[in-house]
Amino acid sequence: MKNTPFTEKHIALGAKMAPFAGYNMPISYSGINDEHQAVRTNAGVFDVSHMGEFILKGEHALDLIQRVTTNDASKLTAGKAQYSALPNNEGGLVDDLLVYCIEENNVYMLVVNASNIEKDWNWISQFNTKGVEMHNISDKTCLLAIQGPNATSILQPLTEVDIVNLKYYTFAKGVFAGVPNVVISATGYTGSGGIEIYFEDTDGAAEKIWDAIFAAGGPKGLKPIGLGARDTLRLEMGFCLYGNDIDDRTSPMEAGLGWITKFTKDFPSRPVFEKQKAEGVSQKLVGFEMIDKGIARHDYEIKDADGNVIGRVTSGTQSPSLQKAIGLGYVKTSHAALDSEIFIAVRDKALKAKVVKVPFLS
Repeated sequence: MKNTPFTEKHIALGAKMAPFAGYNMPISYSGINDEHQAVRTNAGVFDVSHMGEFILKGEHALDLIQRVTTNDASKLTAGKAQYSALPNNEGGLVDDLLVYCIEENNVYMLVVNASNIEKDWNWISQFNTKGVEMHNISDKTCLLAIQGPNATSILQPLTEVDIVNLKYYTFAKGVFAGVPNVVISATGYTGSGGIEIYFEDTDGAAEKIWDAIFAAGGPKGLKPIGLGARDTLRLEMGFCLYGNDIDDRTSPMEAGLGWITKFTKDFPSRPVFEKQKAEGVSQKLVGFEMIDKGIARHDYEIKDADGNVIGRVTSGTQSPSLQKAIGLGYVKTSHAALDSEIFIAVRDKALKAKVVKVPFLS
C-alpha cells in the first residue's frame, strides 16, 4: 500500500485510516458529520495526493486530447480548466477527468481518478500516434484540496496570487507558503468553493505547505477532512463518482453529462452518444430522497410500485446538511420524472422514495 507525503500527519492527528485505490488514506478525523459541516460553513483540508496527473506536451498535444475526450478542449486558454470524460469504444466511460491548459496548443495537464491511473495512461497512449510527449507525474505530485466558503480568505496571506478572486475553473501558478511552482486551481469536489493546489514534494515542500496551511487556518477553525466527508459533500451536489455513478458501461447521456459531450469533433463512441441524444436513453441517473426511514446503498435494487425492478442505486447516504437520506441511481426513463415514486429494496423491504432535483443543495 502506498503512502502520500502527508500520511504521517494524518496518523499523528488521529485519523481513521483505510486502504483506498492502493493508498493508505484518512477516512475521518473528528467524524464525518463534523468534518462535512466544517467544509459547508467554514473550511477544510483534504489530502487527495492519490489522484493521477499526466502532462501532455507538444504541437499535437491538443489534437490528442480532442481525440480521447468528450468535451471541447480547444476552447481552453492558458489558465483555464474543464471537466471532461474519456469514452471507450463500447458506449461507456474509461474515466472522468479534469483538463488543465498550461500553455495553449502545447502543454496540458490531465487529472484522473486514483484507481484508474494505469488504465487511463494505457488508453490515452494507444491514441498517441503523433509523438506527443507524455509524462505520468502522479507519484511525485502532491494535491491538497482546501474547500469551504472561508478557504480562500484564510489562505490568501500565504500567496501573492489573488486567490480570493480566482474564477471557478481557472488556475494560476505561483509561490505558495514559500514554495515555488505551485498550481493553484479554483476547482473542487464539494460545491462549497475553495481551491486545489498541485506541487512537487521537493526540499520538504509537502510538510512546509501543510504546516503553513494549519498555522494560518487552525486559529480560524480550519480542519483536516477525510474521504468520508468528501463523499457526502460531493453526493449532496450530485457530482458523479467513477466506479459508482459512472463506469465503463454508462454513457454521459445516461449520467446527465451531455453538457460535457461536444459533437464538434471525433472521439470513441461518438455515434452511440449522438444516437442517444437524438433518440433518448432507456435509463437515466436521477437523484432521490427517501420518504420511508432507511438509507439506500450502492447496488440496491430500485423497484416500481408493483415490485418490478426498474434500476439500481449507485450512491446513497444520510445527508448531513439536509438531515435526510438521499441517493443517486439509474432508473428506466419512464420513472425518471421529478416527484416519481420509486421504491428501494433494503433487505426484505421496499422503502418508498421520490425522484428529486439535483443538486440536492440549492
